[in-house]
Amino acid sequence: MISLNRNINNIFFIFVLSHLLIWTVVPTITNKNLPLDVIEALAWGSNLDWGFNKHPPGSAFFPEIFFQIFGAQDWAYYFLSSLFVVISFYFVFKVADEILSSKLLSLFSVLILEAIYFYNFTTPEFNVNVCQLPFWSLVVYFSWKIYSSKEIKLSDCFLIGLFSAIGFLSKYLFVYLLASIFLLFMYVILIKKDRKFDFKYFITLEVFVILLIPHFIWLYGNDFITIFYGLKRTGLEPSLINHFEQPILFLFKQIGTLLPFFFLIWLLVKKIQFKFNFKDKKLLFLLVINLLPIFLIFITSAIMGFKIRTMWMTPFYLYFGVLFIYILKSQINVKKINSFLYGFLFLFFLSPIIYSYVSISQTDKRTDYPGKEIASKVQLIWSNDFNGEIQFVTGDEWKAGNLSYHLKSRPVWEGSTNSEILKNASQFICVEDVCLGRY
Repeated sequence: MISLNRNINNIFFIFVLSHLLIWTVVPTITNKNLPLDVIEALAWGSNLDWGFNKHPPGSAFFPEIFFQIFGAQDWAYYFLSSLFVVISFYFVFKVADEILSSKLLSLFSVLILEAIYFYNFTTPEFNVNVCQLPFWSLVVYFSWKIYSSKEIKLSDCFLIGLFSAIGFLSKYLFVYLLASIFLLFMYVILIKKDRKFDFKYFITLEVFVILLIPHFIWLYGNDFITIFYGLKRTGLEPSLINHFEQPILFLFKQIGTLLPFFFLIWLLVKKIQFKFNFKDKKLLFLLVINLLPIFLIFITSAIMGFKIRTMWMTPFYLYFGVLFIYILKSQINVKKINSFLYGFLFLFFLSPIIYSYVSISQTDKRTDYPGKEIASKVQLIWSNDFNGEIQFVTGDEWKAGNLSYHLKSRPVWEGSTNSEILKNASQFICVEDVCLGRY
């Protein structure tokens, strides 16, 4: 048994290292320029603040750390994104191991995530959705530790508060997971009375609130710009039909997204037959962390008429493999394991092949933008007219952000338009919609 577990652990680490390597190398080779969201995050990171016009600061903070280490090396940001994915896989594996009590089933619950394109095809573009992944998995992991333990550790409460704050500062939709976990503990404490209330829970809340105070101050001082941007992205319109149409569209999109996932499930089990025992504490936990956040966002769409964009659901399915393997574990057919593995390997290699084909065959994408060449030309124009390094750049996050990233001096991005900066600049030039200069 010890030998078997060691072998499965080795297989798991081979899998995550392979995933990390493939999704770092493939986009590095096939893309000429970093994707839009990465350039945008790097632009924000050059002038790091507690928030930006579209999002809270999390998705800018981590690329900026990598820029300080690696500089303008495209592979580093594909590596960052893949690293966030495999970290989340690791904690899914740890939770699965404790809930399923089987290394083999725990491995399956992670391998099956390769059937969901959120965790492969879309991940080279590090953005707010990818940024949530490790913190979503960590919050679930430490929530499970508290939920399953008789004695609550202060460190676990602290870490939930810490990772919850970072997740929320990555994207506000993280609140759907937090609300679900809060409701679970309220149910367990107040209704089922399976455990007593512990004042250590307040540590989680205190850490969470304290870490968010600077962002809330920034938010107030900037007229809640990120919230209004998020509402705008939902396509909110005063139309009665949206309250019905948008939730239904949301459900169909999720079913479509999960079809390859259900295909792998079908390859693994004799027959799909769900049996629920709601007295099962493990099942209750899995249902809450997997289905309740989706239900809450569905209800939000129905009540408000919001459009829920498909990519927003990126972290919501991290523990779906654990849930379905747990429910169907008695129906797993040992004779079909090879079929499951063949299906997994097919999807594992199909995704990077399709990504490579799309990246190479289509030549009008953002990742085909000649960022380095344009930066070289702009640098030449600047050097012909001025001495000294370019210190700042203004313009939209894409064009100006590319210059901020590719220019050797790494000028600070000062916003889309900043007449005050230009007014006080000692030297500046404007090329099309972008201005560069020295303070």
